[in-house]
Amino acid sequence: MNQDLSILSLLLHASLPVQLVVLLLIVVSIASWAAIFRKYFSLKRTRSLNEDFEREFWSGTSLNELFSSAAQHAKFAGPMERIFASGMREYQKLRERHVSDAVTLLDGARRAMRASFQRELDAVEQNLSFLATVGSVSPYVGLFGTVWGIMHAFTGLAALAQVTLSTVAPGIAEALVATAIGLFAAIPAVVAYNRFAREIDKIAIGLETFIEEFSNILQRNLTAHIVNPSSMGPATVR
Repeated sequence: MNQDLSILSLLLHASLPVQLVVLLLIVVSIASWAAIFRKYFSLKRTRSLNEDFEREFWSGTSLNELFSSAAQHAKFAGPMERIFASGMREYQKLRERHVSDAVTLLDGARRAMRASFQRELDAVEQNLSFLATVGSVSPYVGLFGTVWGIMHAFTGLAALAQVTLSTVAPGIAEALVATAIGLFAAIPAVVAYNRFAREIDKIAIGLETFIEEFSNILQRNLTAHIVNPSSMGPATVR
């Protein structure tokens, strides 16, 4: 009558498949929390770098100076700065090849920025699919352990002449622990996934907005250069 129904005791007396399922879920939960913290600090750093560069971009610094700074600190640059550098690099390459058509110059810079944007978005979304997988699969893995544990419990009860609640409860309880741990692994992963997905959407919108704004600046400078050929191009006009 004084059976120990603590979680640790139930796991120690559970069948081997249930113990393996619980062990797997615990490992997945630890990996999930590690991914959550890494992604949290990664997105925080990305937002900070983007905000710093955008502030500097609109401060009146010339585009050539910004491009030179981005090239020197490429390893420590944020996504927005790398996208800017890709557009400026392609623009300057086309100018060096004496391409004078404004549409060609603008399209080249825009395509370069779009390609860089896709690479940056893929990097920002890294490990997000792992959280989605943990959130969707863990409850079913826990349910598998529960079903197996209940089957094992009822198989053991079949040999008893008299079955009471005290004999049924431990087997059922140890089986339900697997489902509880599955939910424990899944719920934080789902919450974190939803929050990070919203944050990444905001970052993506900010980067796309920057691409459009920078394209407008290039277009204005190209138009000014056509009207006044003696102008220095995008390096001096903001």
